[in-house]
Amino acid sequence: MKTWDTVIIGGGIIGLSLALKLDQQGQKVLVIERTQPGREASYAAAGMIAHCDPHTPSELQPLAIASAKAYPAWIHEIEEESGIKADFRREGVLAFFESELPRFPAAAFNSTPEPISEEHIRELEPALAYRANGFFLPENWVDPRLLVEALLKTLKHREVDMVHGSPVVAIQSSGHRVSGVRTERSGYGARNVVNCAGAWSGQIPPLHFRTRPVKGQMLSLVFPHTTPAQPSHIQLRHVIRADGLCYIVPRSDGRFIVGSTLEEAGFSKQVDPEVIQRLHQSAALLIPQLGEARILEAWTGLRPATPDNLPLLGETSITGYFVATGHYRDGIMLAPITAHLMAQVIEGKTPDLDMARFVPGR
Repeated sequence: MKTWDTVIIGGGIIGLSLALKLDQQGQKVLVIERTQPGREASYAAAGMIAHCDPHTPSELQPLAIASAKAYPAWIHEIEEESGIKADFRREGVLAFFESELPRFPAAAFNSTPEPISEEHIRELEPALAYRANGFFLPENWVDPRLLVEALLKTLKHREVDMVHGSPVVAIQSSGHRVSGVRTERSGYGARNVVNCAGAWSGQIPPLHFRTRPVKGQMLSLVFPHTTPAQPSHIQLRHVIRADGLCYIVPRSDGRFIVGSTLEEAGFSKQVDPEVIQRLHQSAALLIPQLGEARILEAWTGLRPATPDNLPLLGETSITGYFVATGHYRDGIMLAPITAHLMAQVIEGKTPDLDMARFVPGR
């Protein structure tokens, strides 16, 4: 039977990023995806690299900051090898907070952010009508769908093996050491296995991780007759994020991504038209002209959450069986650092950052 150095379960942004890293280090890798690669949470994400977000748990901030710093070089390498631009943008975020002022992670800034004046806000974004405690955050963002496409093309060019359309149903082991995985159709032998199956990570025996799906509904808006050559008359340079309302992420092709809900709805991916309309209305409160834009697409994603909203990263109680899942709302942001740290752990090296808080068995 053909065997691999590492089998990765899950073809989302985390699994694909790790596959690329391990391939670069000379490993023979197989990625197994239950549906279509990159079509679950990664496909649904807005793509914000929000390392300055005051809501990020303090335990996660070192990883978030390290990943954000790694992003420009990481994505440049992927774009160069694939020939696909992932719409990586660096203009920053205008974040608004209605009530108490946030406590920003100090390590993400050279100095403590100060609220910016309404006059300055108008200079930065003339179309923005919202007024509250506004801050400029030096964050970047990317189009996750293009990033996944670029990763898939890079992996194909590198001849990394990939199987999709059949979920993994069990981890195989001999004694206390992993020996491979079994899908509904076949078995695959490996020296290492990494569970990157997102919201479905806890459904693969014999270990049952405490992951769950958290539903998010989103939409994209576009003005009539908008094309990449003729973008809309509303030009947003920044991501707009308003606590309690929504966020708006501009794409270079003229779309505006609006999100998102947080719903405990199991594995339901049903789109609720009333929720989508409320999100559209919230976007129009921020940018009134967006009330005239039409809904191009509405969708849901299932974020992989854990009880403490921190990822599971590291080796399990079965030797050679690792897990990298539970990234919740931060999978796109944490992809580079997760791939880097997990590759170190898999190869038996001491990781560059402390991962004790993210151990799978906690």
